[in-house]
Amino acid sequence: MGNFTLGRYIPMDSIVHRMDPRAKIGAILILLVAIFFPAGWIGYACIFAAVSIVILMAKLSFLYIWKSMRPMLFMLVFLLVINVLVVKTGTILITIGTFSVYSDAVFQTLYIAVRLLLMIMITTSLTATTKPLDMTLGIEDLLGPFKKIGVPSHEIAMLISLALRFIPDLIEETQRILKAQESRGVDLKEGKMKERIMAILSLIVPLFVSAFQRADDLSNAMEARGYAPGLERTRYKILKMERRDYVLLICAAAVLGLMIFLSYGI
Repeated sequence: MGNFTLGRYIPMDSIVHRMDPRAKIGAILILLVAIFFPAGWIGYACIFAAVSIVILMAKLSFLYIWKSMRPMLFMLVFLLVINVLVVKTGTILITIGTFSVYSDAVFQTLYIAVRLLLMIMITTSLTATTKPLDMTLGIEDLLGPFKKIGVPSHEIAMLISLALRFIPDLIEETQRILKAQESRGVDLKEGKMKERIMAILSLIVPLFVSAFQRADDLSNAMEARGYAPGLERTRYKILKMERRDYVLLICAAAVLGLMIFLSYGI
Protein backbone atom coordinates (compact mmCIF):
# COMPACT_ATOMS: atom_id res chain seq x y z
CA MET A 1 0.00 0.00 0.00
CA GLY A 2 2.87 2.32 0.59
CA ASN A 3 3.56 2.21 -3.16
CA PHE A 4 0.15 3.62 -4.01
CA THR A 5 0.88 6.91 -5.77
CA LEU A 6 -2.46 7.94 -7.28
CA GLY A 7 -3.52 11.34 -5.95
CA ARG A 8 -0.02 12.52 -4.97
CA TYR A 9 1.17 15.82 -6.38
CA ILE A 10 4.87 15.90 -7.34
CA PRO A 11 6.16 19.51 -7.29
CA MET A 12 8.45 19.98 -10.30
CA ASP A 13 9.21 22.65 -12.86
CA SER A 14 8.04 21.26 -16.18
CA ILE A 15 5.90 22.42 -19.06
CA VAL A 16 3.18 19.94 -18.07
CA HIS A 17 3.09 21.29 -14.50
CA ARG A 18 2.63 24.82 -15.86
CA MET A 19 -0.23 23.90 -18.19
CA ASP A 20 -3.78 25.03 -17.50
CA PRO A 21 -5.63 22.39 -15.42
CA ARG A 22 -8.68 22.70 -17.69
CA ALA A 23 -6.58 21.69 -20.69
CA LYS A 24 -5.09 18.73 -18.82
CA ILE A 25 -8.47 17.54 -17.57
CA GLY A 26 -10.00 17.95 -21.03
CA ALA A 27 -7.13 16.09 -22.71
CA ILE A 28 -7.34 13.27 -20.19
CA LEU A 29 -11.09 12.88 -20.69
CA ILE A 30 -10.52 12.68 -24.45
CA LEU A 31 -7.83 10.02 -24.02
CA LEU A 32 -10.00 8.02 -21.63
CA VAL A 33 -12.71 7.95 -24.26
CA ALA A 34 -10.15 6.93 -26.89
CA ILE A 35 -9.04 3.95 -24.81
CA PHE A 36 -12.42 2.25 -25.17
CA PHE A 37 -12.39 2.21 -28.97
CA PRO A 38 -11.51 -1.26 -30.34
CA ALA A 39 -8.47 -0.04 -32.28
CA GLY A 40 -6.32 -3.08 -31.55
CA TRP A 41 -2.73 -3.20 -30.39
CA ILE A 42 -1.64 -0.49 -32.84
CA GLY A 43 -4.12 1.95 -31.33
CA TYR A 44 -3.07 1.13 -27.79
CA ALA A 45 0.58 1.54 -28.78
CA CYS A 46 -0.22 5.02 -30.13
CA ILE A 47 -1.92 6.01 -26.87
CA PHE A 48 0.97 4.59 -24.85
CA ALA A 49 3.45 6.57 -26.94
CA ALA A 50 1.46 9.79 -26.49
CA VAL A 51 1.12 9.35 -22.73
CA SER A 52 4.79 8.38 -22.42
CA ILE A 53 5.78 11.64 -24.13
CA VAL A 54 3.68 13.58 -21.62
CA ILE A 55 5.27 11.68 -18.72
CA LEU A 56 8.76 12.46 -20.02
CA MET A 57 7.83 16.12 -20.51
CA ALA A 58 6.54 16.18 -16.92
CA LYS A 59 9.90 14.78 -15.70
CA LEU A 60 8.16 11.83 -14.03
CA SER A 61 9.70 8.38 -13.84
CA PHE A 62 8.02 5.29 -15.22
CA LEU A 63 8.84 3.55 -11.95
CA TYR A 64 6.55 6.02 -10.21
CA ILE A 65 3.76 5.15 -12.67
CA TRP A 66 4.39 1.45 -12.14
CA LYS A 67 3.88 1.89 -8.40
CA SER A 68 0.34 3.02 -9.17
CA MET A 69 -0.24 -0.15 -11.18
CA ARG A 70 1.08 -2.67 -8.66
CA PRO A 71 -2.02 -2.66 -6.37
CA MET A 72 -4.10 -3.71 -9.41
CA LEU A 73 -2.09 -6.87 -10.15
CA PHE A 74 -4.24 -9.03 -7.88
CA MET A 75 -7.38 -7.92 -9.74
CA LEU A 76 -5.75 -8.74 -13.08
CA VAL A 77 -4.83 -12.23 -11.87
CA PHE A 78 -8.41 -12.69 -10.68
CA LEU A 79 -9.75 -11.60 -14.10
CA LEU A 80 -7.39 -14.03 -15.82
CA VAL A 81 -8.68 -16.92 -13.71
CA ILE A 82 -12.31 -15.98 -14.42
CA ASN A 83 -11.70 -15.65 -18.17
CA VAL A 84 -9.84 -18.97 -18.29
CA LEU A 85 -12.79 -20.69 -16.59
CA VAL A 86 -15.54 -18.96 -18.62
CA VAL A 87 -14.21 -18.16 -22.11
CA LYS A 88 -14.14 -21.24 -24.35
CA THR A 89 -13.50 -19.67 -27.78
CA GLY A 90 -10.40 -19.38 -29.95
CA THR A 91 -7.55 -21.83 -30.28
CA ILE A 92 -6.46 -24.13 -27.48
CA LEU A 93 -3.18 -23.01 -25.92
CA ILE A 94 -2.77 -25.46 -23.04
CA THR A 95 -4.55 -28.70 -22.16
CA ILE A 96 -4.31 -30.16 -18.66
CA GLY A 97 -6.32 -33.37 -18.46
CA THR A 98 -9.86 -32.46 -19.49
CA PHE A 99 -9.31 -28.74 -18.92
CA SER A 100 -8.20 -26.44 -21.77
CA VAL A 101 -7.06 -22.82 -21.84
CA TYR A 102 -8.25 -20.92 -24.93
CA SER A 103 -6.52 -18.01 -26.65
CA ASP A 104 -9.51 -15.64 -26.37
CA ALA A 105 -9.40 -15.91 -22.57
CA VAL A 106 -5.77 -14.76 -22.50
CA PHE A 107 -6.30 -12.04 -25.11
CA GLN A 108 -9.34 -10.60 -23.29
CA THR A 109 -7.33 -10.40 -20.07
CA LEU A 110 -4.47 -8.70 -21.90
CA TYR A 111 -6.86 -6.15 -23.41
CA ILE A 112 -8.25 -5.35 -19.96
CA ALA A 113 -4.74 -5.13 -18.48
CA VAL A 114 -3.54 -2.76 -21.22
CA ARG A 115 -6.59 -0.54 -20.88
CA LEU A 116 -6.22 -0.44 -17.12
CA LEU A 117 -2.52 0.37 -17.42
CA LEU A 118 -3.23 3.23 -19.83
CA MET A 119 -5.99 4.61 -17.59
CA ILE A 120 -3.71 4.56 -14.55
CA MET A 121 -0.89 6.20 -16.52
CA ILE A 122 -3.22 8.98 -17.66
CA THR A 123 -4.84 9.68 -14.29
CA THR A 124 -1.53 9.48 -12.41
CA SER A 125 0.07 11.96 -14.81
CA LEU A 126 -2.82 14.35 -14.07
CA THR A 127 -2.71 14.12 -10.28
CA ALA A 128 1.11 14.19 -10.18
CA THR A 129 1.33 17.40 -12.22
CA THR A 130 -1.69 19.34 -10.95
CA LYS A 131 -2.04 20.99 -7.56
CA PRO A 132 -5.25 20.15 -5.66
CA LEU A 133 -6.31 23.81 -5.72
CA ASP A 134 -5.72 24.06 -9.47
CA MET A 135 -7.67 20.83 -9.93
CA THR A 136 -10.61 22.36 -8.06
CA LEU A 137 -10.51 25.54 -10.12
CA GLY A 138 -10.26 23.59 -13.38
CA ILE A 139 -13.16 21.25 -12.61
CA GLU A 140 -15.27 24.18 -11.41
CA ASP A 141 -14.67 26.10 -14.65
CA LEU A 142 -15.45 23.06 -16.79
CA LEU A 143 -18.70 22.52 -14.88
CA GLY A 144 -19.51 26.26 -14.97
CA PRO A 145 -22.03 26.06 -17.86
CA PHE A 146 -24.11 23.56 -15.87
CA LYS A 147 -24.77 26.18 -13.17
CA LYS A 148 -27.67 27.43 -15.29
CA ILE A 149 -29.55 24.18 -14.63
CA GLY A 150 -28.77 24.16 -10.91
CA VAL A 151 -25.66 21.96 -10.86
CA PRO A 152 -23.42 22.98 -7.88
CA SER A 153 -20.18 23.04 -9.88
CA HIS A 154 -18.01 24.43 -7.09
CA GLU A 155 -19.18 21.88 -4.54
CA ILE A 156 -18.66 18.99 -6.97
CA ALA A 157 -15.18 20.24 -7.84
CA MET A 158 -14.34 20.56 -4.15
CA LEU A 159 -15.51 17.02 -3.40
CA ILE A 160 -13.49 15.53 -6.27
CA SER A 161 -10.33 17.38 -5.33
CA LEU A 162 -10.68 16.46 -1.65
CA ALA A 163 -11.24 12.80 -2.54
CA LEU A 164 -8.09 12.74 -4.68
CA ARG A 165 -6.16 14.65 -2.03
CA PHE A 166 -6.98 12.24 0.80
CA ILE A 167 -6.45 8.95 -1.06
CA PRO A 168 -2.73 8.86 -0.13
CA ASP A 169 -3.52 9.85 3.47
CA LEU A 170 -6.00 6.99 3.84
CA ILE A 171 -3.48 4.55 2.38
CA GLU A 172 -0.83 5.72 4.85
CA GLU A 173 -3.34 5.48 7.71
CA THR A 174 -4.17 1.91 6.65
CA GLN A 175 -0.48 1.07 6.69
CA ARG A 176 -0.06 2.49 10.20
CA ILE A 177 -3.05 0.52 11.48
CA LEU A 178 -1.65 -2.65 9.87
CA LYS A 179 1.66 -2.19 11.65
CA ALA A 180 -0.13 -1.49 14.94
CA GLN A 181 -2.24 -4.65 14.56
CA GLU A 182 0.82 -6.73 13.68
CA SER A 183 2.60 -5.46 16.81
CA ARG A 184 -0.37 -6.79 18.81
CA GLY A 185 -0.05 -10.24 17.27
CA VAL A 186 -2.68 -9.97 14.51
CA ASP A 187 -1.63 -11.92 11.41
CA LEU A 188 -3.41 -11.03 8.16
CA LYS A 189 -1.35 -13.38 6.00
CA GLU A 190 -1.61 -16.68 7.89
CA GLY A 191 -4.38 -18.67 9.53
CA LYS A 192 -7.81 -19.90 8.51
CA MET A 193 -10.13 -17.87 6.28
CA LYS A 194 -12.42 -17.01 9.19
CA GLU A 195 -9.50 -15.74 11.26
CA ARG A 196 -8.24 -13.62 8.37
CA ILE A 197 -11.70 -12.13 7.82
CA MET A 198 -11.93 -11.21 11.51
CA ALA A 199 -8.47 -9.65 11.31
CA ILE A 200 -9.55 -7.54 8.33
CA LEU A 201 -12.68 -6.44 10.21
CA SER A 202 -10.45 -5.32 13.08
CA LEU A 203 -8.64 -3.15 10.51
CA ILE A 204 -11.78 -1.61 8.99
CA VAL A 205 -13.24 -0.21 12.21
CA PRO A 206 -10.26 1.97 13.24
CA LEU A 207 -9.81 3.04 9.60
CA PHE A 208 -13.40 4.32 9.46
CA VAL A 209 -12.98 6.06 12.81
CA SER A 210 -9.81 7.75 11.55
CA ALA A 211 -11.49 8.77 8.27
CA PHE A 212 -14.46 10.34 10.08
CA GLN A 213 -12.07 12.14 12.43
CA ARG A 214 -10.16 13.56 9.46
CA ALA A 215 -13.43 14.65 7.85
CA ASP A 216 -14.54 16.36 11.07
CA ASP A 217 -11.19 18.16 11.43
CA LEU A 218 -11.35 19.27 7.80
CA SER A 219 -14.90 20.61 8.13
CA ASN A 220 -13.94 22.56 11.27
CA ALA A 221 -10.93 24.02 9.50
CA MET A 222 -13.04 25.06 6.50
CA GLU A 223 -15.67 26.67 8.72
CA ALA A 224 -12.97 28.52 10.69
CA ARG A 225 -11.76 30.01 7.39
CA GLY A 226 -15.24 31.21 6.49
CA TYR A 227 -16.06 28.62 3.84
CA ALA A 228 -19.78 28.35 3.07
CA PRO A 229 -21.08 26.26 0.14
CA GLY A 230 -23.39 27.94 -2.33
CA LEU A 231 -22.07 31.46 -1.87
CA GLU A 232 -20.33 33.46 -4.59
CA ARG A 233 -16.58 33.42 -4.05
CA THR A 234 -13.78 35.54 -5.43
CA ARG A 235 -10.53 34.04 -6.72
CA TYR A 236 -6.95 34.91 -6.06
CA LYS A 237 -5.79 32.85 -9.06
CA ILE A 238 -7.42 33.34 -12.46
CA LEU A 239 -6.92 30.54 -14.99
CA LYS A 240 -5.83 31.52 -18.49
CA MET A 241 -5.38 29.23 -21.47
CA GLU A 242 -2.16 29.61 -23.48
CA ARG A 243 -0.90 28.23 -26.79
CA ARG A 244 0.61 25.11 -25.21
CA ASP A 245 -2.77 24.26 -23.66
CA TYR A 246 -4.53 24.38 -27.02
CA VAL A 247 -1.74 22.26 -28.53
CA LEU A 248 -2.33 19.63 -25.83
CA LEU A 249 -6.05 19.51 -26.58
CA ILE A 250 -5.43 19.29 -30.34
CA CYS A 251 -2.98 16.41 -29.85
CA ALA A 252 -5.45 14.56 -27.63
CA ALA A 253 -8.20 15.07 -30.23
CA ALA A 254 -5.82 13.78 -32.92
CA VAL A 255 -5.20 10.61 -30.90
CA LEU A 256 -8.97 10.15 -30.54
CA GLY A 257 -9.43 10.63 -34.27
CA LEU A 258 -6.71 8.06 -34.96
CA MET A 259 -8.42 5.55 -32.67
CA ILE A 260 -11.75 6.08 -34.46
CA PHE A 261 -10.03 5.61 -37.83
CA LEU A 262 -8.29 2.41 -36.69
CA SER A 263 -11.53 1.08 -35.20
CA TYR A 264 -13.92 1.73 -38.09
CA GLY A 265 -11.64 2.66 -41.01
CA ILE A 266 -13.53 5.87 -41.77
